[in-house]
Amino acid sequence: MSVISVKNLCQRYGRGRIIYENLSFEVPQGRILGLLGKNGTGKTTTINILMGFLKPQSGECRIFGEDITAMSPQTRSRIALLLEGHVQYAFMTIAEIERFYSKFYPKWNRDAYYGLMEKLHVTPDQKISSMSNGQRSQVALGLILAQNADLLMLDDFSLGLDPGYRRLFIEYLRDFVKSEGKTVFMTSHIIQDLERLVDDCIIMDYGRILTQMPVKELMSTLRRYSYTDGALPGATDGIYSPWHTGNENEFYSFKQPNEVKQILSAEGIAAADLKAEAPASLEDAFIGLTGRY
Repeated sequence: MSVISVKNLCQRYGRGRIIYENLSFEVPQGRILGLLGKNGTGKTTTINILMGFLKPQSGECRIFGEDITAMSPQTRSRIALLLEGHVQYAFMTIAEIERFYSKFYPKWNRDAYYGLMEKLHVTPDQKISSMSNGQRSQVALGLILAQNADLLMLDDFSLGLDPGYRRLFIEYLRDFVKSEGKTVFMTSHIIQDLERLVDDCIIMDYGRILTQMPVKELMSTLRRYSYTDGALPGATDGIYSPWHTGNENEFYSFKQPNEVKQILSAEGIAAADLKAEAPASLEDAFIGLTGRY
């Protein structure tokens, strides 16, 4: 079952700038999916559309089978949303804000909240205003988890978190989601975090999806090709991000080495010392598909 279904979504800013056209993807139940893209490719716009804050110019979006333009309160209550930002009501204590929020959510799971607070080594009577920005972000994330929603939408969840806090939350979130059978749709600018967390990823470029697949499959099928003998190929179908650095040419491709050799040969490139290797990280794969700049 797909928790989120997007078909042929089109969005523009004003009359000129196209954010994307015919954007289509599915988020299966029980999976953690990361939406990756450079700044301005429409990640937050997509979340705003899915939540009904922004009307799409065309296309169909459904969550739990319901059209997002006419979502029932019952379905909306199954979604927990974190947009870029921190917890409000900083004058409250850890315990006070938990009691305050719990009154709005019938399925409230206080153990999810306090489990994360224990890992932060904060006490229930500690005021949020006395906490660091990273700790405050974790409080916000704890309140999101405690809503006990079936779908979590997290937009740039790692904003303001140092490496230690990011690692802490990634491990806690993954354990929570898998044990409780939740579905997560998330974005982050820190891609190396998502490699440890997400099951599937969508990599967006300006106006289109480059790929959607499980992270393990992406890392095992995408290859970095390099050689010193010859010119760069064009960015044709199946050849991503041709780049020259030092005395080496490189590009990325899902194609097998024999197919790549045929493409290069058709362009008159010998590439006698052609080498193929897997990307070292999800961040390398991302840059390999979207380009350095």
